Amino acid sequence: MTFNPNADISGGKTSKRGRNTGIAVGGGLGVVAIVIISQLLGVDLTGLLGGGGTEEPTTDSSIEQCLTGQDANERVDCRMRGASASLEAYWEQAAPADLGISYTAPQDFVLFTQSVNTGCGAATSATGPFYCPPDQALYVDVTFFDELENRFGSSGGPLAQMYVVAHEWGHHVQNLSGTLEAAQDGQTGPTSNSVRTELQADCFAGAWVGDAAQTRDDQGVAFLQEPTAAEVADALSAAAAVGDDRIQQAAQGQVTPHTFTHGTSEQRQRWFTTGYEQGPAACDTFAVAGSAL
Repeated sequence: MTFNPNADISGGKTSKRGRNTGIAVGGGLGVVAIVIISQLLGVDLTGLLGGGGTEEPTTDSSIEQCLTGQDANERVDCRMRGASASLEAYWEQAAPADLGISYTAPQDFVLFTQSVNTGCGAATSATGPFYCPPDQALYVDVTFFDELENRFGSSGGPLAQMYVVAHEWGHHVQNLSGTLEAAQDGQTGPTSNSVRTELQADCFAGAWVGDAAQTRDDQGVAFLQEPTAAEVADALSAAAAVGDDRIQQAAQGQVTPHTFTHGTSEQRQRWFTTGYEQGPAACDTFAVAGSAL
């Protein structure tokens, strides 16, 4: 999906962090809470509790140079800032209007390198993108986008990258609504709350894509141009690439539905499409029977 070159993305809440050495244990929640967060979000953070070492935080101010849609079209870090600006403007309107909830922005959207400390513990690039509820922050190492193509088989493209961000932003909306806390039961399986949580986040991502060309900056300029069919296909490819069935088949040679945490490739594509076509009000995955997921 292409940004309008003169769109103002400077308001996007995005920062950069890096780590030069090993990760440190801890980060605020401890072992039990890390396990709960892992089960809830479908992101295995438990492997990050080992290790240790020293930590030398670094910052990168280059993101401040990302000011326009043209910058977002040319640089992946600027694209992340542009996505942040657009998602923020979208949910400020959609959360109260379509979901009936008050909206506040995430505390941060962190682009990190190698490793980062969070309120959910120390994370590395191997963790993949995730949302940390205690921080109310999104964390992404943009090298994951290469993994999405080369390891998981996504067709790639800018909208595939922004789908990932929009999905994690959807978790922030769920956190504001109380859905994340309510769904925290540690269960897995094809009809589990974990799967319903992830499919709803996919649906929320689709809702943003469906309305992105109408979401405008403070000067009234649309952040993004209308997505093409090929760009939507890229987003659907990314959603399919991280389906439980596809990942399990590739990793272990078989599919074990009782361990599902995110939903199948088909489900993830279908719920993205539901949001894209019908908006966020149609994304209540908790209200449907398991057979309808």
